[in-house]
Amino acid sequence: MICAHTFPHPFLLSERMGDFKRRCVLAVTSWIISSFFSTLSPYAASYTDSSDDETSPRDKQQKNSKGNGDFCIKNIKQADFGRREIEIAEQGKATGYGDEKLWWAAPTSLPRLLHPTAAVLMETLSALGAQCRWAACNIYSTQNEVAAALAEGGFSVFAWKGESEDDFWWCIDRCVNVEGWQPNMILDDGGDLTHWIYKKYPNMFKKIKGIVEESVTGVHRLYQLSKAGKLCVPAMNVNDSVTKQKFDNLYCCRESILDGLKRTTDVMFGGKQVVVCGYGEVGKGCCAALKAMGSIVYVTEIDPICALQACMDGFRLVKLNEVIRQVDIVITCTGNKNVVVREYLDRMKNGCIVCNMGHSNTEIDVASLRTPELTWERVRSQVDHVIWPDGKRIVLLAEGRLLNLSCSTVPTFVLSITATTQALALIELYNAPEGRYKQDVYLLPKKMDEYVASLHLPTFDAHLTELSDEQAKYLGLNKNGPFKPNYYRYENTSKTTSAPA
Repeated sequence: MICAHTFPHPFLLSERMGDFKRRCVLAVTSWIISSFFSTLSPYAASYTDSSDDETSPRDKQQKNSKGNGDFCIKNIKQADFGRREIEIAEQGKATGYGDEKLWWAAPTSLPRLLHPTAAVLMETLSALGAQCRWAACNIYSTQNEVAAALAEGGFSVFAWKGESEDDFWWCIDRCVNVEGWQPNMILDDGGDLTHWIYKKYPNMFKKIKGIVEESVTGVHRLYQLSKAGKLCVPAMNVNDSVTKQKFDNLYCCRESILDGLKRTTDVMFGGKQVVVCGYGEVGKGCCAALKAMGSIVYVTEIDPICALQACMDGFRLVKLNEVIRQVDIVITCTGNKNVVVREYLDRMKNGCIVCNMGHSNTEIDVASLRTPELTWERVRSQVDHVIWPDGKRIVLLAEGRLLNLSCSTVPTFVLSITATTQALALIELYNAPEGRYKQDVYLLPKKMDEYVASLHLPTFDAHLTELSDEQAKYLGLNKNGPFKPNYYRYENTSKTTSAPA
């Protein structure tokens, strides 16, 4: 209404006009403006939009244009906008996943759900012959318009931004528990889907050929199952594949940590004192970005090798309790639990920003803050002030969940690298002859890791040097790779079983 009243030239609404004429002008103007904005409605449906429809998606009956209702999302009307986002993401993905025909029916949990690049992965798997069902692994990471685009395209998607804990598990169950449908592969992130099937539907593993897992937390859970003798199918550890760990974990976090903090707090990094808990690949990326922005960065670490790397990279290694009173920002990157406990939260300075870049939501003891003496104040989406009785407040982001997936986006190019790795891992496990993989956790074969990298080099107009026959013989290598032995670390220290070459 404000636009309608301010749009006409003041002369048109002057007192010289009769009341009837003024009403006519306003009516026509309102119609013009509403018509104009209706043409922009797909654009207004971005993931930052807060719909005034507070009805839970679980209570809605939605169908796509073809009458299919096997999905549960926020709003199917956002599909057009989501399709345009997917088209943008397609420009940054690699091509040529291969000609393998993969009959794959997999309920999946992927943190990018639904980032447009994850949607490209889903549509690529479908083009290869897969039947996919999809749920989120983070209650804040879904981009509603992308979920709508997939649902409109006929995919069974169960996810929306801002799910409750109950919604989260309900979505996973809807993804898995379908009459007349049986998964034969699992693509997981964080291990929640795998855990749910083990807990609720263990008989499904009789037909499941393998698990592909891409997170530190999920891989850790797979190791626990393997050690206990409960891992009943082969599993591929994508997280420790070079093309995942060195790119998604390192380079992606190097950019998205700044993006997430800026969007939520508008903080200036220059001169800020920051402590990063954990100096794995995620911690390395965060530290590099913050240091480049002029922050004073401290690191906490339990691993002496990673700790020494932090020292050699110019960061001061400390215990958290030594700096907790003075730092301006606390970032967890460990994948562990209770890294930042109530004792540390009580001792933080007023205005300290607290966030998590590890996959799990267990690193910050958020539960300890939900007590009567503390006041929670929602400042903006995914930003809370937690206020102590003396007036001190900390700024908690995403309620302790993954910052970059909850509060910002991540680069489509680096996600394309991870998505390609996941697709190849699924194909490898599905097509592997009987006996190649036992009930253990494996790395992607080195040759496939190199193939993933080669698919993305044309983006940079990069040209690989080729070995001559003499050079290849001297090094004892095949001219076409693999170029590094399985024990070559690329600075990693993984103890994962390598897949057969």
